[in-house]
Amino acid sequence: MPGPVSRPVPPGAAGISGAPRQEDRAAMASIGVLTLELKIDHAHSLKDKRHVVKSLKEKLRSRFNVAVAEIDCQDLWQRSVVAAVTVAPDRPRAGQVLQAAEKEASLLLGPFLVSATLEWLD
Repeated sequence: MPGPVSRPVPPGAAGISGAPRQEDRAAMASIGVLTLELKIDHAHSLKDKRHVVKSLKEKLRSRFNVAVAEIDCQDLWQRSVVAAVTVAPDRPRAGQVLQAAEKEASLLLGPFLVSATLEWLD
């Protein structure tokens, strides 16, 4: 069975391991990360917490087409940190999506949403 085929990257082109050319940087996508910290006072078990987190993740995924994952506090039954990530052609569009997702999370969670932060990966 033949191994993977390696193709040379033309000089000046952005390859997987190469840095993008200066003119390509303006055309690069924006990546936004919305981090939501939750305090679920009514949860008395990990099962109770999973119900709230799973519902939030499913709603954000379906309504806003974002990637969502619980990223911290998985073993604590009254706390959770959930991140939603989007990739868009520009920062304003990514910001609109994540601000709408934050608003929806706030409506769904009410006082259980402790904080929300928006970060950019450039």
